[in-house]
Amino acid sequence: MQNFRIGHGYDVHRLVENRKLILGGVAVPYERGLLGHSDADVLTHAVMDAVLGAAALGDIGRHFPDTDEAYRGADSIVLAAHVRDLLAARGYRVNNIDATVIAQRPKLAPYIDTMRDNLARVFGVDPDAVNVKATTEEKLGFTGSGDGIAAHAVATIIAD
Repeated sequence: MQNFRIGHGYDVHRLVENRKLILGGVAVPYERGLLGHSDADVLTHAVMDAVLGAAALGDIGRHFPDTDEAYRGADSIVLAAHVRDLLAARGYRVNNIDATVIAQRPKLAPYIDTMRDNLARVFGVDPDAVNVKATTEEKLGFTGSGDGIAAHAVATIIAD
């Protein structure tokens, strides 16, 4: 039987003026973007935390601290490739990913397939092993009011 592990990730960032909105490595047209040290890609961050958690390797703050200028404005898909490599060094690989983006606006349906493809490519899995969903919170809370965007992710990893 293969060594099978599960991890969960969560991330949230505030929406602000004068920033690009990047989700799953996709530049989504919108009047605001997410505030953060890197590109603030909440979807990719949640997935990275899920993968790191499954391997008991801490979280993205440990590996890419916001106090390190090397990560200012960093492309989260590039950081995800580093997470993939950390996983491989431990003898694991991603088996599947399931993620949910929580945003009142903008509508994300037109971009979901590209987000999915980006995550599949960086983690070296078939796109059929990656699921990305988007939902609103019916105008409740900080995501529902449009103040921010959040994402949850679950990842399974297996020993190579």
